[in-house]
Amino acid sequence: MFFYKLKDKILISQSEYKELKRISESEAKESKEIIYVLNRINPLKSRRYFSITDPSLIFLKEEGIHLLQKSKKIDYDLPLWLNERIKEKRVSSLNTEYPNWQGVLTYKFPSRWKVNIVGLGDVGGTLLTGLRLLGGSCIESIGIYDKNINAIKRWELEANQIFYPFTAQKFPDVYQLREENIFDCDMFVFCATVGVPSLGEEQEDVRMRQFEGNSKIISDYARKAREKSFKGIFAIISDPVDLLCKAVFLTGNKDTSGEFDFKGLAADQIRGYGLGVMHARAVYYSKQNTETAEYDREGRAFGPHGQGLVIANSLKKYNESLSKVLTDQTVKANLEVRK
Repeated sequence: MFFYKLKDKILISQSEYKELKRISESEAKESKEIIYVLNRINPLKSRRYFSITDPSLIFLKEEGIHLLQKSKKIDYDLPLWLNERIKEKRVSSLNTEYPNWQGVLTYKFPSRWKVNIVGLGDVGGTLLTGLRLLGGSCIESIGIYDKNINAIKRWELEANQIFYPFTAQKFPDVYQLREENIFDCDMFVFCATVGVPSLGEEQEDVRMRQFEGNSKIISDYARKAREKSFKGIFAIISDPVDLLCKAVFLTGNKDTSGEFDFKGLAADQIRGYGLGVMHARAVYYSKQNTETAEYDREGRAFGPHGQGLVIANSLKKYNESLSKVLTDQTVKANLEVRK
């Protein structure tokens, strides 16, 4: 195993990086900060950066569904101190196949975030209301943008009037954005949507009907994020969440000739908020049946935000029939809401 130091950070690798400064294991061991384990995995199918929660992840050769299963191997012949760091969640994997991998070493999450929201329909407006009410401790400001200028004016006026009287609680300032300033933030949140079919007109999953229109819009923002060298989080709430995340990654990491160069948004910068919604819906339906009432403590949601979702009623006492009922209710919940 090789040990290196770069930008005052400790790096570890199974293979040699001749361009990096070698150090001794004893020097690496003294570090109290995050330790980075380097890998070389195809960035088209691997994240740039993630926390190592199990020793097996140090030896990862590819990412896939097998990551859901804990490795059966116990002894990986790692130094005791490194195993301890993993238990403390102070070891991360870093993929050097990404051209901008070194930026991870110096990037720090802000103590108070600047959040920009694009799309002020039902979803964007609800999100804005919640962030204004609850985000004062960690959000500095919220920029809002929509193609409809009247929607921007309305929400700027209404959101800034959300206030608790006689309290020292902070509330994030809400302000209007110009399109050219959309990526002047720590987190960009995409809530825009087009082409939602009327109830009863769906010939397929509603989310898939939205994909064609939404993917065109979000791909444009992915290119803009690339042009701005955006370093923050690109969050996606619009449907279909999973496929839009993929579209952002693929579009943003191509050069002008359409070739992949991976100089756009890294996989770890793209966050899709879809599975959490499905989990919350499953919790709601689980409370309606005493046999599934423990789902919120024992259950899990796996898969995409839509068809293909799997709701497991319990990891301790899994029941396939109960799980199928919960899954069906959860997948169809959006139709119930729209009735």
